[in-house]
Amino acid sequence: MTGFNTEVKHRGAAFHVQTQDVGSRAQYVESSVYKSGKLLATRKTYYTSFLGSPDVHQKIQRLMEDQHNAILKDIADGKFDHYLTPQEKKAGS
Repeated sequence: MTGFNTEVKHRGAAFHVQTQDVGSRAQYVESSVYKSGKLLATRKTYYTSFLGSPDVHQKIQRLMEDQHNAILKDIADGKFDHYLTPQEKKAGS
C-alpha cells in the first residue's frame, strides 16, 4: 500500500506532510508533519478494530486519506502557525 506525501505552502512557509501505513505488525497509520526538515508532529491511528474485515485494505486506504487530509486542513486553518518564524507570520498577514 502506498502512502501520501504533500508539500503545502501556508503563510509563506512550506510544510511537508507524509502519511503511511506502518504495517501489519504495528497496525496503525502514521502521519508526520515537517517544516524545514524538522519533525513538528505525528499522528497515529490504530486500525486493529477492522483487521478481520474482508475489505481491510480499502479501509486502511481510506483511513490514510482521511488522516492526511485532516492534517492538511489543520495547517490551512492555522493550527501549526505557532511553528512559523516571525518573518513568515508577518508575510502572511
